[in-house]
Amino acid sequence: MVIEVVRIGQRLVRDDRVTTHVALVSRAFGAKRIYMTEVNPEIKDTIEKINKTWGSNFEIEFIDKWKQIIKKKKDEKFKIVHLSMYGENINNVQEHLRNEKDLVIVVGAEKVPREIYELADYNVGIGSQPHSEISALAILLDRIQKGEQFESEFPGANRKIIPTKNGKNVQVKETRD
Repeated sequence: MVIEVVRIGQRLVRDDRVTTHVALVSRAFGAKRIYMTEVNPEIKDTIEKINKTWGSNFEIEFIDKWKQIIKKKKDEKFKIVHLSMYGENINNVQEHLRNEKDLVIVVGAEKVPREIYELADYNVGIGSQPHSEISALAILLDRIQKGEQFESEFPGANRKIIPTKNGKNVQVKETRD
């Protein structure tokens, strides 16, 4: 399954960090790419540094118009999943999502345009209370992949965390410059 994420919008000041975390969760939880509108270009530099250190081929692509990428992905047979507090309960749709071939997950910042609800194949809610889009994305990605994303290897990693009961164990690959 290929998973990609579209981040629509950004609230000034507050959202640089939130958008960075949406990208970090996307990367760490198995998405291949994130498309972003209205973002600080430094976010791309941050993610590229993380990729270089911790491995991954995760990509960030800046876009001007979210609707074009959604329509393109629909033409490519991706299913569009819109994360929304008002969508169907994750418990009721997670099996359907697991059976899809390729997904694009739409994560809004502020009020998303009404049209996204209509373009989406799935409008999915994580709980029925106000919460973070970061946590909603993490829960959705985990439910879709049943935790298997945590067994993935990240290509080109110079550092790797080795799970341990106590303390920290980080494997560091020697690099020659």
